[in-house]
Amino acid sequence: MQKKIFDPSLPENRYRHEFKYVCSFAQLKVIEVRLTGLIAHDPHAGPDGVYNIRSLYFDDYQDRCLRENEAGTDSREKFRIRIYNHSADRISLELKRKERGKTQKLICPRSEEQCQMLMAGEIPEMSADSPPLLRKLELEMRTRLMKPKVIVEYDRVPYVYPQGNVRITLDENIRSSGRVDLFLDDQIPLRPVMPSGQHILEVKYDEYLPDYIYRTVQLENLQQTAYSKYYLCRRYGL
Repeated sequence: MQKKIFDPSLPENRYRHEFKYVCSFAQLKVIEVRLTGLIAHDPHAGPDGVYNIRSLYFDDYQDRCLRENEAGTDSREKFRIRIYNHSADRISLELKRKERGKTQKLICPRSEEQCQMLMAGEIPEMSADSPPLLRKLELEMRTRLMKPKVIVEYDRVPYVYPQGNVRITLDENIRSSGRVDLFLDDQIPLRPVMPSGQHILEVKYDEYLPDYIYRTVQLENLQQTAYSKYYLCRRYGL
């Protein structure tokens, strides 16, 4: 288990290129039409090619993650817990790092009981075989009073291409909630955090992005953004 988390040879642990763009609904649909049939949908998506993502983000007593994101600090990192389609069947503790313009995501599966403890700001009991990622979060919770701050939720249309480990995601209806205690509930109070009709396109890849995919996602007036969904949801709530 520990090797799976920190082995840099694994695709989910490599530093990757990641670019984000603010799109209108019409632009998002044009890109979706272009990509459909060109590269495959993520097999984890539903029959309609969509799944729901809900993440619970952590920050410390100084809101360091929020302020570092706003300042563009290099390097920086964020902890979150993530579920899909409002289900507790698959719960992941994740650490996302940003360094020299690239990103890395470390993943550690968690149980529903452990998730509920973290939701409450409680530190799970550690043992000799506790995953290093959980130990790192424990240290942050003890020394920097890190705790859950906000829920980020959105609907994602994901496309994947194995050459270059390309992942293109179309994220709609980005919304937030301060009710961190309801993270695992099916229905929770949420509010939109972007102007009406605005959504996010993300383009991620390892060493290279095939030229024909690059051309496919090129549209006029796409606005690249450095802000994360976490930052947008926290800024709206402050």
